[in-house]
Amino acid sequence: MTEAWGPDDDKPRRSAGPVRVRVPAKINLHLGVGPLRSDGYHELNTVYHAISLFDELTARAGDTLTLTMEGEGAGELALDESNLIIRAARALATEARVPAHARLHLRKSIPLAGGLAGGSADAAATLLACDLLWGTGLSRDELGEIGATLGSDVPFLLHGGTALGTGHGEAVSPILARPTTWHWVVAIADGGLATPEVYRELDRLRAGGSAPVALGPADALMAALRQRDPAVLGAVLGNDLQAAALALRPHLADVLKTGAEAGALAGIVSGSGPTCVFLTADGAHAQTVAAALADAGVCREAVTARGPMPGARVI
Repeated sequence: MTEAWGPDDDKPRRSAGPVRVRVPAKINLHLGVGPLRSDGYHELNTVYHAISLFDELTARAGDTLTLTMEGEGAGELALDESNLIIRAARALATEARVPAHARLHLRKSIPLAGGLAGGSADAAATLLACDLLWGTGLSRDELGEIGATLGSDVPFLLHGGTALGTGHGEAVSPILARPTTWHWVVAIADGGLATPEVYRELDRLRAGGSAPVALGPADALMAALRQRDPAVLGAVLGNDLQAAALALRPHLADVLKTGAEAGALAGIVSGSGPTCVFLTADGAHAQTVAAALADAGVCREAVTARGPMPGARVI
C-alpha cells in the first residue's frame, strides 16, 4: 500500500487497500432552537459533544458503489440511494470528478433515529474513507462543506470534540477549554423518533403556547465547560426539543425520572430523542446509574460513555 500525508491534516492522502474509519456519536449539551426560517430550517444555537459510542465504515475498491452492513438496524436500514452513506459517496465523487466506485461495509452500534446523529456520523465516515480510497485529497473543512449539504451534524462529526454549532447546525466552531473527560450514561430506547416530526411537534407546541421558554445562546454552557465541574455543567444542560420528544414519547419522562433517582447529576433527551443521556461524576458513578436504569427496565439498553472524542478517524 502506498500513501502520502497531507500538510494540513492527520490522514493519508491515498490508500490502495481497505480503509476503515471509526466515527463517534454526538449528543447536544445545549440545543437552542429558534423559529422556522424561510428555507425550511430552524436557526440553531447548539453545543455538540462527541462521545465514545462508535460506528465503523470500511471502504474497498470496487467496480460499482455498494453498501452492506451489520449490527444496529441491520434489516431495517435501507441500503439504497436514500442512505446517507451512498449519498455521501456520490456527493464526494461528484465534487472530485471521480467515479463513485467503492464497496462499503458498515458496522453499526449507534442506534437508528436515536438523537445521536448516527446517520450523519456514517456520512462523515464515508467522506473520509472515500477521500482516502480515491485519493481526492480534500481537507476536513472541504469534506465538511460537502457534508453540510447532507446533514447539519456531518461537519461536526468530521472534527469531533466539543463545538458550537450555529446556522442550522452546520457552522461549527471548536470550544476551547482545558482538557476534561466527562462521563455519561446513554439510555437507548426501543424504536426511534424522526427528527422532522419532533421539530414539527415543537412548532405546534410553540404555536399553542405550551412549549417552555426557548433556551437562546449557549453562553452559560460554555462557561460551565471551562469550570471542569460536572455538577456545574449538569445545572446548565438544556434541549429545546425535549418537550416535543416527551409529547411524542411520554415514556421518556420515566427514563429521566429513573436516572435522577439513581443519582445522575443531570439528564436530558439527546437531540431529537428518544435516547436520553445522563451526566455523572466519574466512571464508577456512571456504572451505578447505568445499572439502575437497566434494572428498572425503562430503556432497551443503558451504556456508559466518555467525551469528548475525536471525530471520524482512520484506524
